[in-house]
Amino acid sequence: MDKKSSFYSQLSLTSKTAKPFLKWAGGKGQLLETLVSFFPEEIDTGKIEKYAEPFIGGGALFFYVAQNFPSIKRFFISDVNQELILAYTTIQRDVESLISYLLVLENHYHSLDIIAQKDFFYKTREDFNRQLLHTDFKTYQENWIVRTSIIIFLNHTCFNGLFRVNSRGEFNVPFGDYKNPVICDAENLRSISSILQQTEIEHGDFMVSQKFIDERTFVYFDPPYRPISQTANFTSYSRFDFRDDSQKRLAEYFHILAQIGAKLMLSNSDPKNENPSDNFFEDLYQQYHIERVSASRMINCDGNKRGKIKELVIMNY
Repeated sequence: MDKKSSFYSQLSLTSKTAKPFLKWAGGKGQLLETLVSFFPEEIDTGKIEKYAEPFIGGGALFFYVAQNFPSIKRFFISDVNQELILAYTTIQRDVESLISYLLVLENHYHSLDIIAQKDFFYKTREDFNRQLLHTDFKTYQENWIVRTSIIIFLNHTCFNGLFRVNSRGEFNVPFGDYKNPVICDAENLRSISSILQQTEIEHGDFMVSQKFIDERTFVYFDPPYRPISQTANFTSYSRFDFRDDSQKRLAEYFHILAQIGAKLMLSNSDPKNENPSDNFFEDLYQQYHIERVSASRMINCDGNKRGKIKELVIMNY
């Protein structure tokens, strides 16, 4: 049995389809069907053999592709968020130890009353942030298992399931007050780990993906969205801002990869939701195919401002 066949055989042993292990602002779970409808035809004919996602985030589309297109043999994911890449690497390398730590956390948390749960959350968050300066994010080591378990715990018990950090890289989302949140989904973590055995994982700017990408690669870009209003600026999933100059640099990279012959898809906000004369993305990607799709605005703190908006899907095919 070759390596790829072994991967799918191992994946089939789990009864659960892999899905994101973190709740993530801007996650693509709700748009999967729409995005898949725009996939290049080469992904069905077998001409696409590699998949890259340089802003991996929660990874909803990555997991879908990995489980539904067997002709794709190699995967690449990266992100500028070092905590996120630490977590993916830990799941790849030692998922069973991670599950053990998470079960301890889950059992302890669920044994507490709501007041004690809140105290435990804030103490755990404080300890997590205190360890930031003492964490080596470059070399895999055992304490990554503990840190990943806390990342998952905080994400599943914090308000609105966000991952947000301040300018110092400290996690700053408040307590969520959920009843019986699932903290350890062991089956899902094992399914994810199986997929990650075929995946290159790197920490860094989106351009670290260039060495992986060729004419037989499908690339999906899901960068921090350009704010559609002055009050909608949520880019702090890492300590690094992603402003208009970064969006322009990404467009230049998109053009470089298009010249290589890779198939490219990019998602972003539609400025015309607020300003019909804002042609920011039309100008950046004028030579490419742009579609507008309906999506739900999910993370506004004002529930009345959540609802359907338009997003852009940009393709070079």
